[in-house]
Amino acid sequence: MINYTKKLNTSREIYPIDNIEISVESDRGRIISTPAFRRLQKRTQVFPLELNAAVRSRLTHSIEVQQNSRYIARTILEKIKKENKIKTYHLEDLENAFISTAEMSSLVHDIGNPPFGHFAELSINDWMKNIGVKCLDKLYENISEKNLNLKQMLVEDITNFDGNAQAIRIIKYLQRLNLSYSQTASVLKYTRGAFEKKPESNDKLNYLKKKPGFYYSEKEFVKKVCDALEIKQGCRFPLTYIMEAADDISYLTADIEDAVDKGVFTLDDLYRYINEECKKVNEKYKKDETFLLDLINKYYKKAKEQEEEPYQFNLFLTLTRANLINYLVKYVADVYLQNHQEIFDGSFNKALLDFDKANKYSLAIEVLQNISIKYIYNNREKQALELKGHTILHGLLNCYRPLLELSSSDFKKLVLKQKIDCFVSSRLIGRLSSKHIVAYSKAIEELNSEDKQRYNLLEWYYRARLIIDYVSGMTDDFALDEYKTLTAS
Repeated sequence: MINYTKKLNTSREIYPIDNIEISVESDRGRIISTPAFRRLQKRTQVFPLELNAAVRSRLTHSIEVQQNSRYIARTILEKIKKENKIKTYHLEDLENAFISTAEMSSLVHDIGNPPFGHFAELSINDWMKNIGVKCLDKLYENISEKNLNLKQMLVEDITNFDGNAQAIRIIKYLQRLNLSYSQTASVLKYTRGAFEKKPESNDKLNYLKKKPGFYYSEKEFVKKVCDALEIKQGCRFPLTYIMEAADDISYLTADIEDAVDKGVFTLDDLYRYINEECKKVNEKYKKDETFLLDLINKYYKKAKEQEEEPYQFNLFLTLTRANLINYLVKYVADVYLQNHQEIFDGSFNKALLDFDKANKYSLAIEVLQNISIKYIYNNREKQALELKGHTILHGLLNCYRPLLELSSSDFKKLVLKQKIDCFVSSRLIGRLSSKHIVAYSKAIEELNSEDKQRYNLLEWYYRARLIIDYVSGMTDDFALDEYKTLTAS
């Protein structure tokens, strides 16, 4: 049975708000006001260290996803009204909450992403696997059998940094936003802990678990949120499907538009690429689908006829994007309602846009994705910038490595501003964010110190989280400046 009062309500960890409308507005204000959201304006979307303000940052991308999400949510509600099922689904007083929760989850979905784009996630994990964890091994060589499983779990967790999981950490501990459980759950895109094994192919929820959605440090909090909203283990909050679809739709044309602004290819190149790729995709599926070709032929011709060369692409993309989004929004709204019970339960094991791999919309999506992969993501200049970001992140983590080499007692002294026999570490601790240090200290306070070995393992884990929190929370330009400062380059 679908009853949205079980999913959209005012429950939150502290200071609950009784009125759903005020609760929703409170969440909106907390998200927009948080420094983690503002930092998105200087974080990479596709092209690292980009100076051209017309090229998308994480912030401008998030605003576009927000709008798509709002459009999808409104379309779903309109369709429900036409079916006279608003009361059936207990949505009569929750329409604003439905739209706003989907909208704000989209606005905040990227706050956990590190500087320099998704490549940076791989870079952080590479450093932690090959360098960071060795600090732990050196400090604590002989682990008892009782604590060996804990160590292995923590190592798995700390070497699986993911922007989605980091977003939950920011919401709960680093910014302490105290969002409603509904708003928090809407951001939880994947349902597997970073400390858990990847799902088997026969797992009925393998798509929802394909990436880490939260860390060991937020494990109990996530359980509390899911229990409050009656979300079964491994399942997802229903409005998260809307956020994911909005994000997927945004990517289709945004990266291509940025590539043209960057001079990666021209409008004529793009027109040729789409024609070539449509032919290949049709051959792959033995189809003769012309949906995307009809769309681009119509607007390519109009742009060529009506505009001077510098503005042709703007007209072409504006018309193409608007119409494509309109078609896709209506499509995903239909998919949402066709699979409503599964989506409400959170067990629908795919993205809305992946529902039917062989229809005209899916083929169009594959064409645009193939163009992005071939001509944008594998672009020589973009990859050079990613390698630059990799060097910066590894350099920064290497600079902070001495903090991970300290014993738990020495690091505790540093946090308490006491002297230790490592002058480098005493300087490094002062550069870390005070908010992050508070999050570390609170986590340590809650540990049981009776089992010293277990305490030491968990203390090091939270210390490693502290370093990752700081580095991953930097903007592109701040990371570059900090790297230059610490390496005297």
